[in-house]
Order: sequence, then C-alpha cells, then structure tokens
Amino acid sequence: MKNINDKVALVTGAGQGIGRGIALRLASDGADIAIVDINEEKMAAVASEIENLGRKVTTFKADVSNRDEVYAAVEHTQNTLGGFDVMVNNAGIAQVNPIADVEPEEVSHILKINIEGVLWGIQAAAAKFKALGHSGKIINASSIAGHDGFAMLGVYSATKFAIRALTQASAKEYASDGITVNAYCPGIVGTDMWVTIDKRFSEVTGAAIGETYKKFVDGIALGRSETPDDVASLVSYLASPDSDYVTGQAIITDGGIVYR
Repeated sequence: MKNINDKVALVTGAGQGIGRGIALRLASDGADIAIVDINEEKMAAVASEIENLGRKVTTFKADVSNRDEVYAAVEHTQNTLGGFDVMVNNAGIAQVNPIADVEPEEVSHILKINIEGVLWGIQAAAAKFKALGHSGKIINASSIAGHDGFAMLGVYSATKFAIRALTQASAKEYASDGITVNAYCPGIVGTDMWVTIDKRFSEVTGAAIGETYKKFVDGIALGRSETPDDVASLVSYLASPDSDYVTGQAIITDGGIVYR
C-alpha cells in the first residue's frame, strides 16, 4: 500500500477506543497526528504512544458539537504540525432506548455530537484543504447502524444513516477540489462504548450483563468481536493514495453481520 509519510492527520475522539486505534495506525503509516478530544488526560496518554512511534503529535481539547472549536482544532493542527492532509471525524456517542421512551433532550444531544460534529469537521477540513491549495481526505464515522436500523438504537441509527448522506453529498460537492469523502462502518467493537451499550440493554430489557454483547458477537460470521485495529486498517486505506479513486462510500467493516 502506498504510504502517507509526513502527511498530517487530525483524528477526533482519539483519546480512547476506535479513535485511539486510528491515530496509532496512521502514525505507524508515517503521518503526524493531531489528537482532538474532550479528555486531556487520555489525549496525553495517546500522544505519548505516538511520540514513541517517532512521529510528531499535538493535542487539542475541543467539543465537536461546537463549530468554532472544530475550526480552531483544524487551524491548530496546521499551525503546529506544518500541514493538514487527512481529517477523521471519529468522535461520537451511542444511545440505547426504545423509540417510545426517547426524550427531546436525548435527541438534541446525540444529533449535536454525531451529526453536527461530523458536519463541522467536513466544513472545516474542506475549507482548510482549499485554502492550502491541495487535495485532501475526509473520513467519517458511520456504523453498521447506518445501514440497518437496530431495535433499541433507533436514534443512534438515524444519526449514522445521516452520516452516509453527508458523506455522499460532500463527496459530490468537493470532488472538483480533489477532496475525497468516505465513511467507515464498524460493527461490534470491544470498546468502552459497547460496555455502556451492553449495560443499558441490561437495564432496559433485563438481560444479564454481557448477554447482549455476546448475542451480537455470536452473530458475526468471522467468529470474533471487532478490534479498533480492524477499523483502523480500513481508515488507513481511506487515508492513503490507494483510495484516491474512492469517494462517497460508506464501507462496512464488521466481520460479517450486515451485507451490502
């Protein structure tokens, strides 16, 4: 695979889980990394790991639901690392609730992070690529729940369907600028998010702790849960020159759960 040596990548939600895995993989591929998150302690830990890989790294505390903070994060990245080439809009949250029980404040909260956070990231990245006069890669976090609506995850699924729409529309709008826009769609990844999802399923359905997670994992064709590294491998491809002719796609990486 063609490498991304000396490119600069910004990864939101990179303090833990999938975001951490993506940041480390892109650093291993030769990129310098901007870590954006709301947790400074976790960012510092990941930054140390990236420094140990011999790459430059910077951290920036930002709430992705705040448009100004996302633009500031991109500006900080370019100013600190001397360039800007790849934007990974990874930050997001999950919600587990039956449709009948969803409250207005829950909807507002998840829409701001999962949809607006990606929208502001697309805007800020594309504006910076154009200002710098070069092409770029924008890579968004969707989900298998962006291809199939899952019971108890209705609003979360809706946000991830929306990411596919934003990805397709952005790909069409920015193609003439040489900017590609794609999304990755993970399945059941063994991270803290799934610990939270499993716990909430237990509260709502009465299932034993771990039972929901096991049920989903048991349905994976390849026979194991997904790791952040599995997701990062796809993002690595989307960030590399090998994907230069791929745009507007929301690619499933789930080990065999949802088939498209």
